[in-house]
Amino acid sequence: MARYTGPKGRINRRLQTQIYENSGAIKALDKRGKQPPGMHLRFRRPSNYGLALMEKQKIKHFYGLGERQLRRYFDKATAQKGNTGENLLLICESRLDNVIRRVGYCRTRPQARQGVAHGHFHVNGVKVDKPSFMVRPGDVISLRPRKNLLKMYQALREQGVEGEPLDWVTFDTDKLVATVQGKPGPSDISLPVDANTVVEFLSR
Repeated sequence: MARYTGPKGRINRRLQTQIYENSGAIKALDKRGKQPPGMHLRFRRPSNYGLALMEKQKIKHFYGLGERQLRRYFDKATAQKGNTGENLLLICESRLDNVIRRVGYCRTRPQARQGVAHGHFHVNGVKVDKPSFMVRPGDVISLRPRKNLLKMYQALREQGVEGEPLDWVTFDTDKLVATVQGKPGPSDISLPVDANTVVEFLSR
């Protein structure tokens, strides 16, 4: 995805969901509620097409995907057995940058993507600099063995960065090492979105 550099609070308000997790974006959503950004004389109910587009945009912004990347994930999800919308979100959940955010290395997904792109992380002892890398059961995620990186990520945790309890990934908070124990399930999906609507939209 071409990295979004605009006001993140506007995206949260436009999509009416906490997509971006930095304090300013969260505050904008809490303060303005469901009022969209910009000047509006009256509320306009979006069309079915508009609602489906909004759900798709939630996935793209939340996981940091471009249109072509989302389409590739959709094709992959379609080829798998089971619910296509659920499969699509589980593929997104398996991205390295998402796992790094959820276990508690970083405060936000953009921060996690930046860390991966800068080569801060190893998977099974090998440096990985692609945020879209798909983790698999048995993978071990760790920091590159550099004191400055260990100090930086320890400082983030001391500032209050916490992870989420995941059944499929364990995290050693002392060594800052995450181990993938299995695959994410439907209950592990972190984005509240109508995935079936997105599937219908992408199937057109």
